[in-house]
Amino acid sequence: MSAAAKSAAETKLEPGSTIGILGGGQLGRMLALAAAPLGLKCHVYCPDEASPAFQVADAFTLAAYDDEAALAAFAEAVDVVTYEFENVPEATARFLSERVTLRPGARPLAVAQDRLSEKEFLSSIGIPLAPFAAVDGPEGIAAAAKVTGLPAILKTRRLGYDGKGQTRIDSLEEAEAAWARIGKAPAVLEGLVDFALECSVIAARGADGATAAYDIAENEHRDHILKWTHIPARLDDKTQDAARAMGTKVAEALDYVGVLAVELFVVHDGEGEHLVANEIAPRVHNSGHWTQDGCAVSQFEQHIRAVAGWPLGTPARRCDVVMENLIGEDAANWQAILAEPDARLHLYGKAEIRAGRKMGHVNRIR
Repeated sequence: MSAAAKSAAETKLEPGSTIGILGGGQLGRMLALAAAPLGLKCHVYCPDEASPAFQVADAFTLAAYDDEAALAAFAEAVDVVTYEFENVPEATARFLSERVTLRPGARPLAVAQDRLSEKEFLSSIGIPLAPFAAVDGPEGIAAAAKVTGLPAILKTRRLGYDGKGQTRIDSLEEAEAAWARIGKAPAVLEGLVDFALECSVIAARGADGATAAYDIAENEHRDHILKWTHIPARLDDKTQDAARAMGTKVAEALDYVGVLAVELFVVHDGEGEHLVANEIAPRVHNSGHWTQDGCAVSQFEQHIRAVAGWPLGTPARRCDVVMENLIGEDAANWQAILAEPDARLHLYGKAEIRAGRKMGHVNRIR
């Protein structure tokens, strides 16, 4: 099927159609599992032969993201394409978008892959941020610090996640060492936010422009990796509404189709409770895993509905939930988790347990 044959905006899949997924990690696995009850097939494209999504997909392509012959064949084999992680090369997304409907499109990838572009985009649409400045070398840290103040966090512009590619700077004497710690890569210096808690909004936008946002998730990290998500968050109603509005605003500004997350800091000051944005994730998100057991329509089904051109489902919460990520050896406790009457276990099918690796999660219903 060629994108030239019909407008992407008009693409509406019939049951039995095939959704292509770029990326074969656990998010792709859960997208494929959500598609199956809707009568939709999934074809996963990934260069990693150990991809957990391959285990549950109707078909898969094992090839590099710059293999144009494999990408062209993939485009011919599917009816629409989406992605499960934000580090899909933008060139790959653009190549596919010329041949098949891509939802979301290439622009959200370009924005989210570069922290400076992401912050400039958020600032341009009026989303509150910590002060930031670009840093192209150690000599630029002093000038950037005049904008952000110190201490501050130096982050690589590209490819950082789960605490990787970032380091704290407390004084200008650390500039050279900090620059070396992040690999001497183009960076952004961010002012520290004195936050009370971290939260995130999971928002969806359909091909028809309809939007929906889930209840706000309160997140706790351990060693820079999300460990627990609590629903409901300890936020007042006004802040919950403001967070939903932010997620919807981002989706609309990007002309987004699918599910995205906006990670947020909650700040308490003399003016009350307010939000500061941290970053965008243009995909289904770890902090939305609670929706699998806490909502009639999970974030994964919601994303599948959106990219298929179907109506969005209700984001209403049915119960309180605590989601725990099973990291490394945590997954070895699967038998004890199964014995808990209110626990729902989700394992990702990864063959090897490694420290710091997300092996699964458990949703505990409250």
